[in-house]
Amino acid sequence: MREPAQHMATPRVCVIIPTLRNAEELNIALTGLSNQTWGGPLEIIIVGPTGDPGEAIAVSKGARWIDDLGSRTRADACNVALDHADCDIVLFTDDDVWVPENWVEKLVKWFEKEDVAGVGGPNFAPPDSRSTFWQRVIDVTFCSKWVTAGTNYGNRGEKQLTPANQLPGVNAAYRKSVLDQVGGFDKGAIGCEDAMMDFRIEKSGHKLWQDRDAIMWHRRRNPKRVRKQIRNYGLVRILASHIHPGMKAWSHTAVGLFPPLVLAALSLFTYGALNGGINWPNVWDISLSSVPMGPERAMVHIPVSLAGLYLLLCWLGAALGTSPSRKLSTVLMAPLMTFLMHWSYGLGVITAWWRIYVSKKPGLQIDDKNRV
Repeated sequence: MREPAQHMATPRVCVIIPTLRNAEELNIALTGLSNQTWGGPLEIIIVGPTGDPGEAIAVSKGARWIDDLGSRTRADACNVALDHADCDIVLFTDDDVWVPENWVEKLVKWFEKEDVAGVGGPNFAPPDSRSTFWQRVIDVTFCSKWVTAGTNYGNRGEKQLTPANQLPGVNAAYRKSVLDQVGGFDKGAIGCEDAMMDFRIEKSGHKLWQDRDAIMWHRRRNPKRVRKQIRNYGLVRILASHIHPGMKAWSHTAVGLFPPLVLAALSLFTYGALNGGINWPNVWDISLSSVPMGPERAMVHIPVSLAGLYLLLCWLGAALGTSPSRKLSTVLMAPLMTFLMHWSYGLGVITAWWRIYVSKKPGLQIDDKNRV
């Protein structure tokens, strides 16, 4: 029987990266992994379809390439890699990251503690020229203190090591024995695969932790792609909660109500404005003295007031968030991106509700990446 990692002087470590048609960025990630300060055994496993442009890059960098056996999802590809991994500790990341040189060392050191089954850290967009302006705005939005805190991207504990109930798939390490015990990722999961596996790990009695300083630099998508990504997150989170009811949270329901509430507010404002709620000779004057008291005026003022409060919360949350990209310009634009993310996530949640409660056919999760 293999000796537990916490009793070994130097545990065997492997890093698993699923990839698909992203050879240029994979090369950057592998360059970072080749310069690690970790001095113990380290195997890099890249899993993807045979013939992918990343295969030649992986081989040239000394990584091990494994065919993904036609996997349709990241979860299935990672499970294929886990079947081939012979190590004590497994780290996961993606093919679009910039890996700090001490990343492996920072995560592996915590496995000296017996109660650490898994540990991860925050991930941020590179704050310099490696990210576009809008990618930095997206990062500021992801890492907002309140309105998008559930994304788990920039969550940082007050202490160096704090309990966690979910580790980001782009920055996580686990005992291989624990992954074997729970059977790896949920088969066929597209999105939310890391959260579902973490839920099953904790349900099995193991503990997960977060190192606030073990940062991974993760490139964000552009606004068009991130909207599709976030809509997918909303869908798969609800579908995952349907499979694992213990994952349900009030915040997902709240965001699911965001699109209909926005439409209701716009309808009230329009009705009130057309029926005397605005002083039309001076269309910009919607102060309390501009029109007579009545329901029409309330229909105009309440949506405007709520929109103003939403803007303030978005600005304040972005300013107090954790993103290294916080600047006046990125914080000012954060409410726009926050609105688009809430709207997109909410549409995904509504789609999941429709599948579960109306059509009674939850079906396959959608994917935000073309795998054909």
